[in-house]
Amino acid sequence: MKLNRIVLSIALPLAVIIATSGCKTHSTPPKTPLPQHPAATGPTTEPPLPDTKPLMPEAPPVSTPVIPPYTSGPITTASGWQLVDYNQDPAKLAAYTVHFKFDSAVVEDKEQASLASVSDALKSDANAKLLVEGHCDERGTEEYNRSLGERRALALREALAKVGVDPERIRTVSYGKDKPVDPGHDESAWSKNRRGEFIWCTPKSPTP
Repeated sequence: MKLNRIVLSIALPLAVIIATSGCKTHSTPPKTPLPQHPAATGPTTEPPLPDTKPLMPEAPPVSTPVIPPYTSGPITTASGWQLVDYNQDPAKLAAYTVHFKFDSAVVEDKEQASLASVSDALKSDANAKLLVEGHCDERGTEEYNRSLGERRALALREALAKVGVDPERIRTVSYGKDKPVDPGHDESAWSKNRRGEFIWCTPKSPTP
């Protein structure tokens, strides 16, 4: 009985020592603090990515036709004689009206018979003069059509000069799209309105 007490008194402290040492052996190791990054002093930007888009060639320059300033009235060429001194007869040469293609001031070959008739009429009367009117259809701006009508009238003046008419006897005027002969809005009307008209001019009788 006494021996048991001695063994027990030795065993209990030994068990405490073993338990304490076991706890220390399996304790969680202290965490190592992570290194801290220095505080940013300003906004961070990433380097720009290289431009990978293919280079597109520049478009060629677009030429814009030069259009004379718009005028409130018809464009009339200068000449040595004045229209106010002449009587105008639109009906005399109405059968020889010349027509043009869309957006064109080219006198077509099929109009040569009309030009020849106008030339013969002028050659038969040395006192007569001629007014050539240029007209357009309704499409396009006022400024452009006024310019186009002038080009048409001048083209007819040049064509008459080639068949023997003195160009000094001819004046030209452009009305653009202001005086259509057909008020329609289709090709049938437009083809009639793209025209050049010849106005017969004779001297006014002197005032008594």
